[in-house]
Parts: sequence; structure tokens; C-alpha cells
Amino acid sequence: MPAHPIRLYDTRTRSIQEVQPVEPDTVKLYLCGMTVYDHCHVGHARAMMVYDALVRYLRHRRWNVQFARNITDIDDKIITKAKAEGVEPLELAQRYIDSFHEDMEALGTVPPDFEPRVSETLDGIRDMIGALIERGHAYVADGTVWFDVRSDADYGSLSGRTLDGLQSADPEGGKRFSADFALWKAAKPGEPSWPSPWGPGRPGWHIECSAMAVDTLGKTIDIHGGGLDLVFPHHENEIAQSECATGCRFSNIWMHNGLLTVGSGAKGGGRSHREAEGSDEDQVDAKMGKSKGNAFVIRNALELVPAEAVRLYYLQTHYRSPLPWNDDALLESLAMLARLYEAREQALSFGGEEDADNVARSLGTDAMKVLELGRSFRDRFYAAMDEDFNTSAALGLAFELARAINRLGNHKKAKKRAGPVVGPAIGALTLLPETLGLLTMSGEDFQEEVRTKRLKATGVARESVEQLLADRQAARESKDWAQADALRDQLDQLGVIVMDTPTGPTWKVRLE
Repeated sequence: MPAHPIRLYDTRTRSIQEVQPVEPDTVKLYLCGMTVYDHCHVGHARAMMVYDALVRYLRHRRWNVQFARNITDIDDKIITKAKAEGVEPLELAQRYIDSFHEDMEALGTVPPDFEPRVSETLDGIRDMIGALIERGHAYVADGTVWFDVRSDADYGSLSGRTLDGLQSADPEGGKRFSADFALWKAAKPGEPSWPSPWGPGRPGWHIECSAMAVDTLGKTIDIHGGGLDLVFPHHENEIAQSECATGCRFSNIWMHNGLLTVGSGAKGGGRSHREAEGSDEDQVDAKMGKSKGNAFVIRNALELVPAEAVRLYYLQTHYRSPLPWNDDALLESLAMLARLYEAREQALSFGGEEDADNVARSLGTDAMKVLELGRSFRDRFYAAMDEDFNTSAALGLAFELARAINRLGNHKKAKKRAGPVVGPAIGALTLLPETLGLLTMSGEDFQEEVRTKRLKATGVARESVEQLLADRQAARESKDWAQADALRDQLDQLGVIVMDTPTGPTWKVRLE
């Protein structure tokens, strides 16, 4: 069965384009991955999560996806940190590669089909540099190879920058023009180096991704992804060197996610389902980054909330919009996630075997709304996702459905009769684990993970909670209602909500 059409915003043409793969029904996707000199922070993870969801969705829509995500393990920052710690650069890089893999597994991301490393692609890098020199697009100066940007008539097509705007008065390091960039850096004394026809040295940053993309996916790929901060100079330079070396269009679509921002505008976790602004000028607050001293690492985030809450935090906002970060962002996302789980569990608890339309009419407007939303959900969800991967709008539909289910749950007769009415809604919600990696757990497993992580984060001993619950139950069984109420108040002060059910009490951690 043919794949369904998908449209995405292409930064290079500044328009939404239909994905039209080079190979029928197969999407070749390359994502700029991590430079491994430290742990992955929540800013890095936005890109990882956006493209993870894209891969899931494309496969759900019957596309065959070849997904490559690189690792940069040769870089100035790695060399500098390794020297400070007295270890070999590749040893330091491997430490953080292992850390990155642990974080991605904990987040539940789809493993890439290809994960090339710079250290393993040096032959391809040298070959591409050689092709650029041979074609007159690069030159050697004192062992460093520079790309000649003036040799590329299309330079600036991605970012919209002009050569006149990039020129400075004093080109350095043997460059002929100030905007020229290094393809191969001559070794400095005491630095690690690798052999090349131009002398010992190491690759420049930009050439790495071009070579790794070509080695894994071919000369022309369908989608190249990365953060908006990479548009210039990294992706601009990738286009120049790749297309000048191969004579082929490098990527049909350039897809860029907005940045995680901190600062005056960061007043929430992006809870509104906003449309994309779509340009780097819109991202007015400072982006998150280790060099800025404002990074919050993923492994710390996962100690506070379940991985799905982190995932929802990223996906609730359109991928091209800036996403504000503050200390409450993950807790806000967790509360939103809990509402989805609770709505699904409520729907699953409804009984009844009558005809759905008859039951809905007899129960009234709220039941009719749930039935209508459930039946129309799949088409509306696909429409949002197919048009520029609008996870924000798609999740808005899920929350609309959850609110309708919860309203229906307030009807006295719903518990026994509304099962057929919520059947389409339950089926609709299965799209979330299949496409976005949300609602993958049972309701009880979700609540248990929330209890464990939130009690630990707030410093409340689980043993104390369980003892108070046991004491309260004993007071209820002895009909000491005053003591039972007092114990409930103590639990409430600890942030624990007790629910008395026909099968006995259960409890959860307060999230709002």
C-alpha cells in the first residue's frame, strides 16, 4: 500500500513542500546529532525528540525510513576537555557516547538505522575534500584546506545571507576571503592529528556531516534535520561543500526545530498549542547551552518525572516554534500527561453493550460529543500531522477528547452504559503510543512511576506515606472517622491524594 503524502516546511525555499523521496516510499532522513564532550541537556533533546516522533509517524503512515544520526567525536571542545582531564580525546568521547545512548534509551527514542562517527568516516572526509580541491572549490594554505565560498554561486541560499554581508576586513590563517571555512585543519603542536595528503590535522566541523550523510544515505537525501541554530553556518556550509563536491542537490527538504529558550519570555512550558513562527529572529530569549551556563541535563530531568512527560513537553509545541524553559516546565507537562492517562482509564472503566448511537442520545449532549470526537479523531489527527508535522494541533485534539470523556464521567449513568460511546475514543487514543510515544504504559504503571519519582524529588519517604495510609485504613475499619480525617489531612500536607473506592483506598501524588 502506498505511503500517505506528508508536507514539511523547507527552510531553503521558505515554503511547505510535499515530501517526494528520491526512492519511492523510502524517506532518507539525516539528523545532526551530538558533539560528545558532555552529557545531553534538555536543549539537545528537543531535536532528538522531534525527529524521533517524525520517524515514528512516517513509519506509521507506511513510509520506509532510513534514519541516520551522527556522532561528532573529533572536535575542538572534546580535545580541550580531554586535555584538561588528562585523558585521550576519543576516550572522553566514548564516555559521553555511552551517556548519550543511556539517555536516549531512557527517553524511549527509536534507534537510528545508521550512527556514523567522525573518527570512523575519515576516509570519506578526505575523499570529499580531495574532490572539492580538484573541482576548484577548495585550496590549501599552510596545511589547512579552505572552502572557497566565492566559488559557489548558490552560497547563502539556506540562510539568505550574502557574501558582502559576511566579508570582514582582515581574513586570517591563510584564507583568501574572510567567509571561507576550514575543511581540514592543520595540526597544532601537542594536538591529536590524523594523516592527510595536505599534512597531519583533523577535519573541520562542517565537512564531517556532509561525508557521513553521503556515506550512509547517498549523495541526495530527502530530509536533513537539526536545530534552528545550525542554519548558519553549519548547514549553509554543508550544502555548499556537498553540492560542490558531488554535483547533486544535497537535501530536498531542510527541516529545523526551534530552540529551547531561557530568559524573560520563559514563563511556562509551552502549554498553548501555538503555530510556528519559523525564523531564528523570533527566538528572542537566549538559547539553552552548556557554554551559556544554563543547561539542565536530561538525566536530571528523568529523575523528576517519567520520560513521557519530557516527551510531551517537547511535542506540545509546534516543532518550529521556540519552546520556553523554566523550573516548572516538566511538572506542568506531567500534569497534562496525567490528564490524558486519567481520561483513558476512565473510558476503559465504562461498561454497557447497547448501540453507541442510542446510548449517546439517551445520555445527552456530553455523550454525543464524545462519540463524535472519537469517530472523527483519526482523520483530524492525520490532517494536523500531515501538514508540517503539527504535533501541537494533534495533541490539542487529544486533550479536547480527554476533557469530553471526563465531562461524560460526571454523569451517573455513564459508568454502566457509556462503554459503547467511548469505544471510538479509546481506539483513537491508541494513535498516541503508535505515533508520538505517549500513553505507552498502563494507568497503574504510570501512577507508580509518578509516585516513585515525585516522592523522591520532594523528599517524602514512601514508607511514611504507606504507614499513614495503613493507619487511616485501620481508623476507618474501627469507625474512628475523626482520626481517619486527621490522617487524610496529614497525607494531603505531604502532597498525597487518597481516593476511597469500592475495592479499597488508592492514592496518587498531587501534580497541580
